[in-house]
Amino acid sequence: MITVNEQFTGMNIALPTPRLARPVLAYMICIILPIRVMAGPLQLTTLRLYMLAMLVPLLIHLARSRRFRPTGPDICLTLLVIWVGVAMSVNTPAQAIEHTGITALELLGGYFLARICITNPGQFYALVKTLTLLIMLCLPLAVFETVTGRPPLIELIRAIPALSSVEVVSIAPRLGLERVQGVFAHPIHFGLFCSTAVSLLFMGLSQHLSLGIRLAGLGCVTFTAFLALSSGAFLSVLIQLFLISWAVVFAGLKSKWLVLLAACAVAYIFVDLVSNRSPMRVFFSYATFSAHNAYWRSLIFEWGMVNVWSNPAFGLGLNDWVRPHFMYSGSMDNFWLAGAVRYGIPGFLLLATGWGWGLIRVARSPTPYPHLKAAWLICMIGLSFTLATVHVWTAVYSFVFFLFGAGQWLAATVTRPTAPTALTFTRPLAAGFCRMVPRP
Repeated sequence: MITVNEQFTGMNIALPTPRLARPVLAYMICIILPIRVMAGPLQLTTLRLYMLAMLVPLLIHLARSRRFRPTGPDICLTLLVIWVGVAMSVNTPAQAIEHTGITALELLGGYFLARICITNPGQFYALVKTLTLLIMLCLPLAVFETVTGRPPLIELIRAIPALSSVEVVSIAPRLGLERVQGVFAHPIHFGLFCSTAVSLLFMGLSQHLSLGIRLAGLGCVTFTAFLALSSGAFLSVLIQLFLISWAVVFAGLKSKWLVLLAACAVAYIFVDLVSNRSPMRVFFSYATFSAHNAYWRSLIFEWGMVNVWSNPAFGLGLNDWVRPHFMYSGSMDNFWLAGAVRYGIPGFLLLATGWGWGLIRVARSPTPYPHLKAAWLICMIGLSFTLATVHVWTAVYSFVFFLFGAGQWLAATVTRPTAPTALTFTRPLAAGFCRMVPRP
C-alpha cells in the first residue's frame, strides 16, 4: 500500500535540516514590503535598494566560486539583459541605462541570488515554508481589504513622512467583493504570488507535514489567491490542482506525463479543427472571468503580434505600441508577448530559451528528490500559463525569476544521499552570503 507521501517521494532518503539563508530571508521580506523612496529622478523600492547592495557580493561570489558552473539558463538570462540594453539604446536611448540597470537588478539579482543560496533540499524546504508563512500572514490583511477596499499596509506606509508605496488601485469589484492588491502594485500580482505556493506546499512538503496539515495549508493558500479575483492568477492555481490530481490518480503509470502531453496535443488539434475560433481565443475565453476580458486579451495578442512582426529585430523599447483607437489602454496582459514587443524577437527567444531550458534540465534530471522536482515543475508550468494572460513588473517580476532560479539545483542533484548530513552556515563572503559546510 503506497501512502500519499510515498507517491510523491518514491524513496526514503535522509534530508538535511531545513534552514533558510539570511540573504534569501531578507529578499523575501523586501518582496512583501512595498516601500518606495525617490532618489532624484529614480524611484527606488525596498527590493531595488536591497539588490543594489547585494550586487557586488553576488558578483564576487560568482567570480570566486569553484563550485559554480554556468548553465544554459544562466547564459540565456544574462544575454537577455545585455540585449535589453541594446534594444533600449536603439529605441529609447534616454531611458536605456536606467531601464537596463533596473532589469539587471530585479531579473538577474533575484535569479542568481536563488542560484547561489538555494542549492539543496533543506534550503528549498525552508523557502517553501517561508513563502507559505508569508502568504498566511497576508490572509488577515486580504480579508480586511476585500471587505473594505482599503489595503492597510500600503496605507500605513504612505502615511509615514518621507516614505511612499505603491499606488492604491481603483478597480471595479468582482463577485460582489473588492479585489485585493495586498502588498503589491496590482491584484494580479498578489494572486500570482500566492498561487506559487500551491504545489510547492502540497507536494514539496510531503515529507515534512502530514496530509491533513498540507490540505489545510492548501485551502488557506488557494483562498488567499482567490481574493485577488484575478482570472489570470487563479488560472495557475487551477492548473496546479489539476496536475497534482493527475499525479495522484495515475501515480502507478510511468508515462503519465507523456500521456497528458499527448492528450493536450490532441485537444489542441481538435479545437483548431472544429471551432470557428483559434485555439488561442478559446484558451482566453476559459482563462478569464468574462467574455469581454477574453475578447480584449485576444485583441492584445493579435495586435501585439502585428507590432512584433513590424519591429522584429529591436522591438519598440518603451515606445507605445500600435493598436486600434478603441484600445485606449496601453496595458499588455501577456508577459511573453510584452517581452517580444519591447525587445524584439531576439529578446523573446533568449527569454523563452532560458526558461524552457531550465524546465527541461530539471525534468530530465534523475534527482533523488522526485517530489521536489514535481512540485517545482508543476509550479513553473502553472506560472508559464498565467504569464500568458498577465504582465508582471517590479517585485513580482523579480520574484518570478527568483523562484525559477530556486529550482535549478535539482538539475545538478543526481546522486542519492546515504546518510543525513548536519549542516551549518558560515559567513566567509561579503554581506552574509552563506556557504554550506558539514558539521564535524
